[in-house]
Amino acid sequence: MKPSTLLFFAAFIALMACSLPGFSQERYQSPPPEIASLADAPLPPAVQINATRDWMLLLEQPGYPSIEELAEPELRLAGLRINPRTNGVSRSGSYSGLVLKNVATQESFPVQGLPANARIGNVSWAADGKRFAFTHIQAQGIELWAVEVDSRRARRLTEARLNDAMPGMPYRWVGNGQLLAKFIPADRGAAPSAPSAPAGPVIQESQGEKTTLRTYQDLLQNPYDEALFEHYTRAQLQLIQLSDGKAKPFGPPAIIRSMGASPDGQYVLVESIQRPFSYIVPLNFFPTDNDLFTIDGKLAKQAASIPLTEKLPQGFGAVRQGPRSISWRPDQPATLYWAEALDGGDPKQEAEWRDQLYFWAAPFQQAPQKNIAFQFRYSGINWGDGELAIASEFWWATRQITSIRFNPQDPGSRQVINQRSSQDRYNDPGNFVFKQNQYGQYTLLASADGDKLYLTGQGASADGNRPFLREYSLSSGETVELWRSQAPYYEYPVAMLDPEQGTLITRRESPQDPPNYFVRNWKNGRLQALTDFPHPYPALLGIEKQVVQYEREDGISLQGDLYLPKGYEAGKDAPLPMLMWAYPVEYKSKDDAGQVQGSPYEFVRLSWGSPLYWVARGYAVFDRTAMPIVGEGEAEPNDSFQKQLVANAQAAIDKLAEMGVADRQRIGVGGHSYGAFMTANLLAHSDLFAAGIARSGAYNRSLTPFGFQSEERTYWDAPEVYSAMSPFMNAHKINEPILLIHGEADNNSGTFPLQSERLYQAINGLGGKARLVMLPHESHGYRARESVLHMLWEMDQWLETFVKRTPARP
Repeated sequence: MKPSTLLFFAAFIALMACSLPGFSQERYQSPPPEIASLADAPLPPAVQINATRDWMLLLEQPGYPSIEELAEPELRLAGLRINPRTNGVSRSGSYSGLVLKNVATQESFPVQGLPANARIGNVSWAADGKRFAFTHIQAQGIELWAVEVDSRRARRLTEARLNDAMPGMPYRWVGNGQLLAKFIPADRGAAPSAPSAPAGPVIQESQGEKTTLRTYQDLLQNPYDEALFEHYTRAQLQLIQLSDGKAKPFGPPAIIRSMGASPDGQYVLVESIQRPFSYIVPLNFFPTDNDLFTIDGKLAKQAASIPLTEKLPQGFGAVRQGPRSISWRPDQPATLYWAEALDGGDPKQEAEWRDQLYFWAAPFQQAPQKNIAFQFRYSGINWGDGELAIASEFWWATRQITSIRFNPQDPGSRQVINQRSSQDRYNDPGNFVFKQNQYGQYTLLASADGDKLYLTGQGASADGNRPFLREYSLSSGETVELWRSQAPYYEYPVAMLDPEQGTLITRRESPQDPPNYFVRNWKNGRLQALTDFPHPYPALLGIEKQVVQYEREDGISLQGDLYLPKGYEAGKDAPLPMLMWAYPVEYKSKDDAGQVQGSPYEFVRLSWGSPLYWVARGYAVFDRTAMPIVGEGEAEPNDSFQKQLVANAQAAIDKLAEMGVADRQRIGVGGHSYGAFMTANLLAHSDLFAAGIARSGAYNRSLTPFGFQSEERTYWDAPEVYSAMSPFMNAHKINEPILLIHGEADNNSGTFPLQSERLYQAINGLGGKARLVMLPHESHGYRARESVLHMLWEMDQWLETFVKRTPARP
């Protein structure tokens, strides 16, 4: 018997000695108390600040839902996941309570009148900041509620008839006193019944045209699916008066994807999905009509009719022809804007200009007007006062992003104000700060003299992230820093209060202090606390965090976040078993790949998928381990994927061993999604690790033949790359134990549960060491408390057996 086989049987006996049921586990298990207590720690409230910046809303977050809640009925249709009992999105998160907090006085007021065992979602403030609305999930439907800040009392506006099947908000504010909401049509009957026998075969036929559509989940498969999709997504808009709760129908019933009122409240743009549906793309590509209604619900004009899009040119810069991103200009009473491709939507076609911006103003009697054109793909606009706008354009092949200042009344005023690689974090100028204008819409905040705009950002630097507030002069083009986060804290601007007085709301934290909100005056340095959320993880107090920097063999700078158990002293205490956690990222520049990410002063956060639980079990944890895959110039990153991946891992291990914190023989590697793909590849192409943990990954790239992650070539363009990168094709080389975990209901593009099943079968058939855990009802991320605790138990047992207790290797 081979030594490796003997080692495997020794590990199996060790598992049995721990009273484990071996590899036929069927009941949910819980990890050791030091991990379980961290997983069950109470979550701090989420925070929403109203537009007038005088009230904060604290949204109380419950713990993980139960597996019973996750096991509720679910329909998977056209990329949607719908709970047929509620007619809402399945697996949606919710809040359990609401507290209003006055920014000026710091007084807190729990919202009264909430339903028992509340499941609150879709919270949205009105523009005047005096009221907000939310949805409440009942057992058999979804209600709409509202709260007046003055009364601090919730009241129900509607019965449980809201239609929340589509992504996005099921309602929108129209002014400050009306809500436009999607409801189940009153005449809707029972859901369609499944046919006892099919009426005939399902047929698809290609027409000889090339297309490069990605691999999608949850697609329609037959006429019955089509009928179900239409039944649950068809909605009737109603306009609700908050003053008396009265509602009236608005427009005809339709499969309404989105809706939004013009800034002056006189028109409503409704986007509705039309037939024919598709069996090869999700609803985002279905035919859509964009119709304009007057505020009394009468059809005024059709803005656009977009046909079914089942074919696109190849490449990440490919877009469909026709209007894209139709929206209301926030700086005008009622003007639509959108972009259209000038190059046929094909990034491989030579073109001086790629996209064209159009305006269409009320009363929509004239033809839409051309405005500024873009050399690359249009990617958004920040609107100012009607004479100022700042647009962005982006080109995937070079990762170049450009910011352009222009006057919408004079498209020839185009001026480039910033141009950089989108992956160059050090030179990111930040994001503009907004204010409410006379329509209650968000536009660029300017200083009293009109010359200065304000920017906030992460402030990436060689010392880590240091968030900032800056001002940009429109007259000179110069940027001046007004304030920047200082060690030993990580402090981020959240909302501007008064730029003339120098006040803003920030969120401040440190490795030992949980995030809390403050009012900061950047002119005099005064700091006033708004919240006092307690430390959610007392057991982690005293653990050490540091950002470790080192170099790859080719000189690329790398880094990762190192966490050490409380009281551990490097160089004095023995090296520790280590868990290394990572996610590969592709770059077009070595300089960008080597930039430092994160901050040593951020608070230690735990989520369901965090590797940090094992610090409490005596491990060193190296999180966010840099795994750059670089392809400069004409070279593609994935042409040397395995070599770069192993070089990244080798450099990290060498550094951590040199520091005396990691035992080379006892290092496990893990990751989720593309990190799982990385893990399997590292085990196949190196002998650096004692074991691996791969969650919800894709391992056979021939099952994603039209591209994956940042790879835009097809399988037929680069078959050798697809094959070499596939752990499934190299399963015979995986000679370390690997734990595969996957949600049975994974909805992520490409990471089919089949991917883990087939890799496990390959390793098992080849005599390797693997364990496959399929979590019932779980999607790409895991939500049920039972699932999360069991996942942590599986990972803990795997690490204890194959990493902590592993014998020295030759």
